[in-house]
Amino acid sequence: MTTETKTASHVQQHGKDLLARRYATLGPHSPLFYKQPLELVSGSGVWLTDAQGKVYLDGYNNVPHVGHANPAVAEAIHQQLLTINLHTRYLNDRVVVYAETLLSTFGGALERLFLTNSGSEANELALRIARQHTGNTGVLVSDFSYHGNTTSLAELTTGLTVREPLGSHVRPLRIPDTHGVAEADVPALLQQALSDVDAAIASLQAAGHGVSAFLFDPLFSTEGLPQLPARYIEGVAARVREAGGLVISDEVQSGFGRTGSGMWGYQMFGMEPELVTMGKPMGNGHPIGAVVTTAVLLDEFGQHNMFFNTFAGSPVSSAAGLAVLRFMEQEDLMAKAAHLGDYIRTRLESIAQGNANVGSVRGRGLFFGIDIIESDGRRRTPAPDLTKILIEDMRERGVLISRVGPHDNVLKMRPPLVFSKAHADVLLEQLELSLRNLF
Repeated sequence: MTTETKTASHVQQHGKDLLARRYATLGPHSPLFYKQPLELVSGSGVWLTDAQGKVYLDGYNNVPHVGHANPAVAEAIHQQLLTINLHTRYLNDRVVVYAETLLSTFGGALERLFLTNSGSEANELALRIARQHTGNTGVLVSDFSYHGNTTSLAELTTGLTVREPLGSHVRPLRIPDTHGVAEADVPALLQQALSDVDAAIASLQAAGHGVSAFLFDPLFSTEGLPQLPARYIEGVAARVREAGGLVISDEVQSGFGRTGSGMWGYQMFGMEPELVTMGKPMGNGHPIGAVVTTAVLLDEFGQHNMFFNTFAGSPVSSAAGLAVLRFMEQEDLMAKAAHLGDYIRTRLESIAQGNANVGSVRGRGLFFGIDIIESDGRRRTPAPDLTKILIEDMRERGVLISRVGPHDNVLKMRPPLVFSKAHADVLLEQLELSLRNLF
């Protein structure tokens, strides 16, 4: 046995032992990617390295928004830790500067900020604000969505397995998707979808819940990146507001310039929500979340609740968030996401035309995907098993991607925003080869 073989064998055994130790401490239920879990030990930019020294192109992770181990973010955290990091009930300029800088990316009436530790906590707080303001409890969500891991969020989760039953105050909406729909049929699709919204609101009112909020991800990423009919979101928002409710835009997936068309996903629809929530991309992996809202809503909530958070938006968290925003501006990452997103879409459409197992091209900017299907020439059906095989094969090729959607058949690709055309070419070439070889 060669030294190289012995080393590889040792690393593999270490991985097995580490997995056993994880199961013995964290339990076997917290999900891990891939049939054989991947042990990653370092990252830089869009590249990740595993315990055996193999390097992967990260085509999936939006947590390192400005790249793995971004030096500017790491240095900002390091310097602030060396200075002070303390309870947020003390005055500190780093926190205020970050709040001012983040709020400057918004417009209109969105001019106040609550800082939290995560996207889950942000959504929980936004729903609490909506309930108190409206005096109602009813919530509208999509019929395949996920907005976080708290009790109240589990009660409105429709896209993951949870033990909590769907809350009696929750009404799920089927999100209309124009992929594969003839243009002449789109108006009827829109009319039916908005009629469903009317029925859901009427049902909440009849049950005595009323409407407190419509909570949505502008990209509808968990739902498989559907292509919405024009004016759908505007129609839902108008109906919710007429019923006395508020609109909450969950920007964990679509925010911070990822779509390329604006800093925030809701800007795709030309409307402004009353509450905006955000999470993991904010600190490039450092835990931080936020709710952005109006002065009226913040003041009303503050007058009736002694709300504070020991660590949310601490000086270190604020330093990380500020470094992310400054790096994005310096590197013009939002504009790059727009240009690169257009290029990727054109390439994916070409790939789709040449492969019967590829359905529609989905997404926007640097959140893109394709659905994997089976077709007998007359009927097209989702192919989750083929999708899983494809993702495993892409791992072997050194590219990390994932899947999403009600049928688990939509390839999910949302790389760090420092992704370049050269990186996109690597991902797309390997994807094309994988599709050709497997199907």
